[in-house]
Amino acid sequence: MRMYDLIIKKRNGLELTKKEINYFVQNYTKGNIPDYQASAFLMAIYFQKMNMRETADLTMAIVESGDILDLSKIKGIKVDKHSTGGVGDTTSLVLTPMVAALGIPVAKMSGRGLGHTGGTIDKLESFNGFSVEITEEQFINNVNNKNIAIIGQTADLAPADKKIYALRDVTGTVDNISLISSSIMSKKIAAGADAIVLDVKVGDGAFMKTYEDAKELGSAMVNIGKNIGRNTVAVISDMDQPLGLAIGNALEVKEAINTLTGKGPKDLLELCLTLGSNMVVFAKKANTVDEARKMLLKTIEDGSAIAKFKEFIEAQGGDISQLEDTDKLPKAKYIVPVKSDREGYVTKINAQNIGLVAMELGAGRATKESIIDLAVGIILNKKRGEKVAKGDIIAYIHSNNESNIEKATKGILQNYKIEKEYTENIPLVYDVVR
Repeated sequence: MRMYDLIIKKRNGLELTKKEINYFVQNYTKGNIPDYQASAFLMAIYFQKMNMRETADLTMAIVESGDILDLSKIKGIKVDKHSTGGVGDTTSLVLTPMVAALGIPVAKMSGRGLGHTGGTIDKLESFNGFSVEITEEQFINNVNNKNIAIIGQTADLAPADKKIYALRDVTGTVDNISLISSSIMSKKIAAGADAIVLDVKVGDGAFMKTYEDAKELGSAMVNIGKNIGRNTVAVISDMDQPLGLAIGNALEVKEAINTLTGKGPKDLLELCLTLGSNMVVFAKKANTVDEARKMLLKTIEDGSAIAKFKEFIEAQGGDISQLEDTDKLPKAKYIVPVKSDREGYVTKINAQNIGLVAMELGAGRATKESIIDLAVGIILNKKRGEKVAKGDIIAYIHSNNESNIEKATKGILQNYKIEKEYTENIPLVYDVVR
């Protein structure tokens, strides 16, 4: 088999066999195929696309390029959740303890933030001493004993994806449904989940800007799951404004704690209930999503969700006194209100740009090497559809550097669209793809 022949075959729009796809993934990962041939092959896929079978085969070839986490020692059905990334997306911190409080094993592998999107691991490290560097044995024991554990992604999991994505990133071949969906699903499958709930974001702060594109991606990932025997569902959710009110690591942890005690923003709780109810049904703890939703709400009402979060933080070395008193979480030196220079209704908050303002304050990473400040970020005081008078506080800047406050203030004001009336009705959840 020659790489040259595979390039020509896909360039001409023909279907690749499983053997041919495996040949490419295995040999490119080992360094036997040069970047120039891999680039040509990826560009051929970009233009000619892949069908559902090819996409599923590509996903499994990437999965098999490295380790596959063996979760067979964990009792029960393991359900994982993945978000395609957004601003203020604190769902994992709220969702996982709610689900775990119902006796469902949550064995989750999460990443760090990059650019305008936040990372679950960074947020959790707002707790002094919290560690994601636990052994596989500890991870499994924690899930069996506490029903919940979260660790960082390992380099040995789906190494082909890391190498292929790096090449796609510099050759203009990122934006292809088969390549995106196989990249996401390969990591979830390698992480050992029995079932997968996907939160596919759509809007300004998401990778997919239109509902049609988000649904196409969600459908592709659900089809991959179906093809390889994993129950998978995709929830298409709004990211045309930040989710919740907090943007920044410790700020989002505080918001998660508030939500778990019934005092959080409605949109964050609602999305967690939608995602979580599907996880509960997959775990066979409820027959319908409505029944599951009531069960999840009860974990907040009876205090079992916040108790489970406390157990989880303590089990991984975190300082639970910071959970009991959130004023002990990392706190910024300067908290500055941003006042509206107009009056009217908030019609849009440019999520991506607001995320980038938070990143420049130090809440995110411009590059993988950047060091983040866990204390800083933005708290929104007005969301889409709310009335604003001139001089009203629309947001608060949390900063440790006085010199970046003026720029952040301008950035926030520029990215709040305030008009005479608000007529749009953008849903929080567009669709659920099964």
